[in-house]
Amino acid sequence: MTTAHETYKAARDFLLDHREDYDAACAGFEWPRIQGRFNWATDWFDVIARGNDKPALWIVEEDGREDRYSFDDMATRSDKLAAWFVEQGIGKGDPVLVMLDNQVELWDSMLALMKIGAVIAPTTTALGAADLKERITRAGAKGIICNADEAGKLYWAQGENPEVPGVHLFSVGEADGWQNVRDAQERGSAPAWETQTEAADPLLLYFTSGTTSKPKLVMHTQVSYPVGHLATMYWIGQKPGDIHLTIASPGWAKHALSCFFAPWIAEACIFEYNYTRFDAAALLAQMDRAGVTTFCAPPTVWRMLIQADLSGKKGSLREVIGAGEPLNPEVIDQVEKHWGLTIRDGFGQTETTVQIGNTPGQPVIPGSMGRPLPGVPSVLVDPVTGEPTETEGELCLDLSKNPVNLMAGYQGDPERAAESMAGGYYHTGDIAMRDERGAITFVGRTDDVFKASDYKVSPFELESVLIEHPAVAEAAVVPAPDPVRLAVPKAYVVLANGWEPNEDTAFAILKHCREGLAPFQRIRRLEFGELPKTISGKIRRVELRQREGQIAGGEGRPEGEFRDTDFPSLKGN
Repeated sequence: MTTAHETYKAARDFLLDHREDYDAACAGFEWPRIQGRFNWATDWFDVIARGNDKPALWIVEEDGREDRYSFDDMATRSDKLAAWFVEQGIGKGDPVLVMLDNQVELWDSMLALMKIGAVIAPTTTALGAADLKERITRAGAKGIICNADEAGKLYWAQGENPEVPGVHLFSVGEADGWQNVRDAQERGSAPAWETQTEAADPLLLYFTSGTTSKPKLVMHTQVSYPVGHLATMYWIGQKPGDIHLTIASPGWAKHALSCFFAPWIAEACIFEYNYTRFDAAALLAQMDRAGVTTFCAPPTVWRMLIQADLSGKKGSLREVIGAGEPLNPEVIDQVEKHWGLTIRDGFGQTETTVQIGNTPGQPVIPGSMGRPLPGVPSVLVDPVTGEPTETEGELCLDLSKNPVNLMAGYQGDPERAAESMAGGYYHTGDIAMRDERGAITFVGRTDDVFKASDYKVSPFELESVLIEHPAVAEAAVVPAPDPVRLAVPKAYVVLANGWEPNEDTAFAILKHCREGLAPFQRIRRLEFGELPKTISGKIRRVELRQREGQIAGGEGRPEGEFRDTDFPSLKGN
């Protein structure tokens, strides 16, 4: 009988064999339909790791210190920690908050908790005490793991008594009243334990970033994330032996997909460079020294990288990826000019793995997120009729195709989970367009798209034009109430270095937008300043919309706001 490992490996190897043949990959790929007992850490990772001295994890610090761990090292370390957790009282089904930085104990903990069937709740170290307390409660945590210097947050959250009834406190390093997880590595070997997780058992609890509402608590199973990320590996274009770097903070789904599952599915090495202040030259030097072959970074990092001298800094890079907000053409052009590589985009959610992507070896359509990844049943659905459409609609997953890479639901919120899967589709809440080549372009969130002068306006389209101007580092467009047009597009702009927030800059940006947008899309108002963001770095347009509503309820216009009517020379342009 074929084992779960063999089934999983066959699917992985098929994608590797067709890494640059998208059509063949889509035509022939089948998800490994794993039922019954399955545990990714023991059925996949341990099998490829035992006796494997190839590098699995490489962590470099800003001061030059570094640590390297082989696959066999990670299997052994996680065995010891798994046995230690069991001895401390953590078992199958127990939710554990993991609030660590990019340090070996993060990967140890992920693997160890997985091995014993605990439910992992990755948590960012950027959380304040109140948010931490809420997450402990909502996740029903039976344990929390953090660095010793973060233990104080629990005091602030709980008052004088940091103890939470029924919650085990684990620290990396010594902290009063906490058990030190490093003690697990002092033992010579790990006692045996029995792993009996089923494919449908919960594995991960992820809090969404909450751009428009209170963060949802997404539950993934032993299959939906570990198996679903086969598609993510394909999108990134990873191969065995690769050295992969993603600039991402632990605690969010992006970190797990790019810094845990996808690389180790491919049997690649995860490379991490920890720094306190971003230095493009230092990062490029470390990437070159380490021989990084695949690299993923958010737009903010890409924009800072091109300020450095990229010439001669390609090193061993083969694949470069962007994630999050759209990249402006200047960044893409500069990377192509100096490295001969095209930054590829993709689309995914905490609720899923990566769904859409520009894949290796395929022509990249400018502005497009790419095409549905192998095995991902992406469809566009008309938000009004609920019927599939070929051109523009809400990006959904067809539930009749049993998408493996989809969450089990929202913990504690069955109504919202049912709403997200109504009508036979999982609804992403994102509007997209598809062209004749099948390429999908993001239009905007269903709750971000608005009407101006009775025309439908996509903030994403306007923001894409805004960031083409050299003065614009970041931008967000929201509707501003208007007595004549009901609403007009207003841009909130973060300026690039060297630009002043004055009339000349406002005029230059508005003029640029007039040249690149249809009349109904024109930016009519503009304001400079920082953008409100979630702790994961996503723009909270909902706050900007609320601000515009408050402004409309008052008198006059806010100080520092520029309007197209301030510039008579724009008339007729």
